[in-house]
Order: sequence, then structure tokens, then C-alpha cells
Amino acid sequence: MSKHIIMKLEKEIYQKKFKNSSQRLLVNILYSGNWMHQKLSEIIKKYGLTVQQYNVLRILKGQYPEPSTVNLLIERMLDKMSNASRIIGRLEKKNYVSRTASREDRRSVDVLITDEGIALLKNIEKNEGDFENRFISISEKEINILNDLLDKLRG
Repeated sequence: MSKHIIMKLEKEIYQKKFKNSSQRLLVNILYSGNWMHQKLSEIIKKYGLTVQQYNVLRILKGQYPEPSTVNLLIERMLDKMSNASRIIGRLEKKNYVSRTASREDRRSVDVLITDEGIALLKNIEKNEGDFENRFISISEKEINILNDLLDKLRG
């Protein structure tokens, strides 16, 4: 059994105390979210992707074999401030997605993940274990509790 080190927020950000536990929670969520984003970014950077591009590919893979509209991607993206059209353009240049005019609505564009995009995600998934190992110190029960609490916080 491996020993897991618990890094206290106070030590990570060099802050001795907080005004109250709610303030500590807010800072902890923000810090932890940024920390996870950085760790994921380190993994997918090896594949020439940004986190936003990776998110779009994952959405498209979930929709496959059906295409997605740009609006659907925008609705489902984790980073609502991202420019979906620009991300799709960059993925298209890399041959990970294709764009075609929608048959139903000429003003709309259908976006479909390509075989190259699917192959890339499969390759990344082989190495995603490095990221998922970050959760090894948390039990399945604790993971479910944390998920429920974060859902409740946003609710």
C-alpha cells in the first residue's frame, strides 16, 4: 500500500489562515481546479492539443457517428469563454475534425470527428491513467460524495 501525501492548501499557497471555512473552501476549489487544469494540460500538450481542443474532441467523440453543430459544442464545452469556431478551425487544420454545411439549416455547420481524431483520443486515453492516478488516494465513496457536494454547490 502506497503512502499518499496530503498537501494542505495553506502550505501550497503560503497562507496561514482564512477569514472563515467558506473562504478557505472557495480558494481551495479555485486552486484545485487550476491545479487539475495544469496537470491535464501537461498530458495533452504532448499531443499538440489545448485543454479546450481536447474538450471539443471528447464532445464530438460522444456524439459520433452523428455530427454536432457549433452551438451544441458551445453549450457542452467546459470553458464557456472559448471561441468554438477558432478551436474547430485549428482541429480541422490538424485533420481531427471535418466541417460541412448542415443539410437542415444552410446557416449552420455540422462538425464531425475524423478517424484521425478518434485515433488521437484512443492514444491519449492510454496515457490518461497518469492523470487518473491522482485520484487513487480517494475512495470511490469519497469521489461520489465530492461529486454530490460540487453538484449541490452549483445547484
